[in-house]
Amino acid sequence: MTFESFEVLIEFAIEKEREAAAFYASLAQQTSFSGVKDSLLEMEKEEKRHESLLGNLKDNKAMVEEYNFKWIPDMKRSDYMVEMKYEDGMNYTDILRIAMKREEKALKMYNALQKKTNDPEHLRILKVLCQEEAKHKLFLEGLYDDHMAEQGD
Repeated sequence: MTFESFEVLIEFAIEKEREAAAFYASLAQQTSFSGVKDSLLEMEKEEKRHESLLGNLKDNKAMVEEYNFKWIPDMKRSDYMVEMKYEDGMNYTDILRIAMKREEKALKMYNALQKKTNDPEHLRILKVLCQEEAKHKLFLEGLYDDHMAEQGD
């Protein structure tokens, strides 16, 4: 990935956040599991928040500057999973696998995008997004672990 300007990079990231929000909204509509639906709708809301952050960077400058970074552990569950494509009627376990893999890819993307700029303000925004995606990945991996434990795995 190469970008001729930071603005183009941000537009690319906004589009990825839109895609993620649409993905979670679509899955939420298609699932009959209420707990799964709630989690997916929460993920959609988070992705829309990221899109808003990116789309209004000037208005969100203070939030980015005051962002409290914390270490987010990586359970690495998705690292050992293969890519899957959603199919109607897919079970909860597979839905979680797809979602975890998407968040893993988003985290990798924002980490890679950090190498495209030396501007400290731009780096900070990308680090905020990395942290947010790492939180999503951890949340989904926790749901997956809990679900698998309930299944006796």
